[in-house]
Amino acid sequence: MADTVRVIGAGLAGSEAAWQLAKRGIRVELYEMKPFCYSPAHQKSGFAELVCSNSLKADYLSNASGLLKAEMRLFGSLILEAADAARIPAGGALAVDRDVFSDYVTKMLSAHPLIEIKRERVDEIPDEPVIIATGPLTHEALSSRIKELPGFSALHFFDAEAPIVTRDSLDMSRIFAASRYDKGEGDYLNCPMSEDEYNAFYDALVSAETAEVHDFDKNAVFEGCIAVEILASRGRQTLAYGPLKPVGLVDPHTGKRPYAVVQLRRDNLSGSLYNIVGFQTRLKFGEQKRVFSMIPGLENAEFARYGVMHRNTYLNSPDVLGANYQVKGRPLFRFAGQMTGVEGYMESAASGLTSGVALARRLKGKPEPDFGNKTLLGALASHVMTPVSDFQPMNANFGLLPPLESRIRSKKERYEQTAKRSLSELENIIQTQQLI
Repeated sequence: MADTVRVIGAGLAGSEAAWQLAKRGIRVELYEMKPFCYSPAHQKSGFAELVCSNSLKADYLSNASGLLKAEMRLFGSLILEAADAARIPAGGALAVDRDVFSDYVTKMLSAHPLIEIKRERVDEIPDEPVIIATGPLTHEALSSRIKELPGFSALHFFDAEAPIVTRDSLDMSRIFAASRYDKGEGDYLNCPMSEDEYNAFYDALVSAETAEVHDFDKNAVFEGCIAVEILASRGRQTLAYGPLKPVGLVDPHTGKRPYAVVQLRRDNLSGSLYNIVGFQTRLKFGEQKRVFSMIPGLENAEFARYGVMHRNTYLNSPDVLGANYQVKGRPLFRFAGQMTGVEGYMESAASGLTSGVALARRLKGKPEPDFGNKTLLGALASHVMTPVSDFQPMNANFGLLPPLESRIRSKKERYEQTAKRSLSELENIIQTQQLI
């Protein structure tokens, strides 16, 4: 029997890594510090807890996130299996009931005969083989040990979470249900704004009081998770052309397209909770109540959770990580998840998948997988090991993949063809390298 692998952290990355290892006959000790110790962002004891949005983004091939999901499904991803079991309506996106999702992952991992669950905090780097997937809020004790490794240094940025409101507290006489361009079954609740309402809201938002941020951290914000008030400060029309863009929506009360629209997305299976899409924020709680209640339909909204902002940490990965997220010169020592410099739920899970598959292969004396540059699994892994002057976290996107040989004008068709090429490439890699 191959050595037991210690997987530290049962978030999306660690859970997926443990699953892929166990599927390949490798014994796993999965360490999770909850419920005895919680990070500033976590509240529940289950595995794969979604602390920000409950959306895993798009689930169609003309979107890079949809392609990444399709690639992961070829490997029997546990995270996607759980997502399918916890799916709730969200148009073309894959959104989940976060409690059902976490419960499913926890149950599957706990029931696997090759996975031993250890509910304890890990403060020292364990003996190899090991995968550290403790996330962007790694406990200070372990984070200090990581920083002491030769060549390691830590960077940081802020991640912001959107508020959640209760469905019963919304004024549905002012809100309409619809998805953009009629995709889905009217899965979003839409709060239409007139020009005057938008301008009043904008003025209140940019002048609202924010929670204190230390001077040395003020510029450490990842662009993909930027707070709505910071985005608004870039110009009066920034929100109207960004998260509040009204394209593809018609207000049935007027028969016209609104000046701006705030969308609410279901956050649980019963539909009792909705999050305010694109409204991750670091406003003080009282200011969130005051300003966001100016949104039509939210005048008397009950906030089940206010938005918060916390510091995330990630490695200077190009200096320290090699192929398939291994520490350079130590192939039995790997990292996975957001701390490697991939950004997003699915990207984190994908890194855990890659790390787990690769380590299982090595422990069985087989060549590690080479996912090439035409798959997103390969492109994301390549991103974190490619030297750049200013290393930043990266979401899955088609810009990571090489262009098609033939030029296609339609972006949707171009992305669909790129996705088909990636899946064909990955299917061939799986077959020729015997990865499943």
